[in-house]
Amino acid sequence: MLVEHSERGEAMGKTTGRWTLALAAGLLLGGTAAAQGASDEAYEYFARNCVSCHTIGGGPLAGPDLAGLLDRRDRDWLSAFLLDPAGVIDSGDVYAQALLRDARGVYMPTPPGITADLADKLLTVIAVEDGLDKSRFAGLQLSDRPLTPVDIALGRQLFNGTTAFASGSPACFACHTVEGAAGFGGGRLGLDLTTVYARMEGRKALGAWLGAPPSPVMAPLFQDAPLDADEILALTAYLKHTSESGVEQASSGVLAFLLTGLGLAAVLLVLFDVAWKDRYRSTRRTLVEGRRSPRLASRAVEGMEGTP
Repeated sequence: MLVEHSERGEAMGKTTGRWTLALAAGLLLGGTAAAQGASDEAYEYFARNCVSCHTIGGGPLAGPDLAGLLDRRDRDWLSAFLLDPAGVIDSGDVYAQALLRDARGVYMPTPPGITADLADKLLTVIAVEDGLDKSRFAGLQLSDRPLTPVDIALGRQLFNGTTAFASGSPACFACHTVEGAAGFGGGRLGLDLTTVYARMEGRKALGAWLGAPPSPVMAPLFQDAPLDADEILALTAYLKHTSESGVEQASSGVLAFLLTGLGLAAVLLVLFDVAWKDRYRSTRRTLVEGRRSPRLASRAVEGMEGTP
């Protein structure tokens, strides 16, 4: 009886050991799969397309903080939302409608080039980063010190290009304008940034946007030449200043362009007049004097006949 009980205990111990090994292997493989799912491609995509609106553990920006996201909704729902945010919102989904209200009615755009496989990998990135003590996507930590006139002045110089960015990034002035912009008023390829500080509701969201511009035009330019934190703070100070106290309309640049064009046209007309005055006057003088003197008129006719 004791022998039988001992043999049973030994068999159960072996079975338990096998289950423990199997469970450990399963956890290890599961962790490996999660790590493999969080691919470099997905990390790069998140850094390029998501961090301007979202953090993982750093608080809300233009969009919600993604910490705890997979506790709030399941992966199937989240994947469907990533593939077609507007479609899920317009379907009347209660949670999606709440997100839209929190975003003040601004729809999340469909992520560029998103696929079901990429959506799943992005959710794995969020899950992995959410499990860390601090995610690399906790957001740009800008100083919360008061902004000063020195910051505003530096921001204006960086915006206009009179002071170059340390990374060699192009000046904002090339594509954007603000109220009170110098010269011809800045570029028109990008948005007017006069009220961008107010639209993004403060330095944190604007700083995140400047740190990783999400637009298809800006992203390739700044991906390898990002702005540093001091430059972003200075630009934020300048854009806050323009948002609160613009001194003249950005359209004044268009007026300056028109006036400059008219001035240049007048100068060109004067130059043409100077360059051609002798030719026109000499022809006219010959004809006029020819009327007074038949001999001169005859010579003028002979000269014209000899001209090829």
